[in-house]
Amino acid sequence: PPPPPPCPTDDSELIKPRRLVNPVKESRDHRDLHRELVCNHKTGNLPLNKPELQKVMEKRKWEQAGRQRKEEEASKINPLEKELQKRQQKLEQLELEQQRQEEAQKDAPEFVKVKGTLRSAAKTPSEQPSM
Repeated sequence: PPPPPPCPTDDSELIKPRRLVNPVKESRDHRDLHRELVCNHKTGNLPLNKPELQKVMEKRKWEQAGRQRKEEEASKINPLEKELQKRQQKLEQLELEQQRQEEAQKDAPEFVKVKGTLRSAAKTPSEQPSM
């Protein structure tokens, strides 16, 4: 039997199919990774084809360049800024030590705390007899 004749339809009433978006391809991470791979391919930096020694040497070279940049930035700092940075580091270290001491005191038994306060009270110069 022949197929039925097509029904006259109005295309404006039909829902036109659209292609679904792939959430992986639309993600920012995927686009960044793809862009990086394309750039590496253009420059000839194919990470999978490099031997292990070459990868290690490039990593060392990259780290050394980073250290040199930091040293150059440090040399540009004037003496006042250097001194301020030193003082800030000292203050941070003192704060860390105080926090450690406080934590140690929290964990200590009560008799150790009382013993410490008794020692500090006994060492006051006003209570010692003068000769």
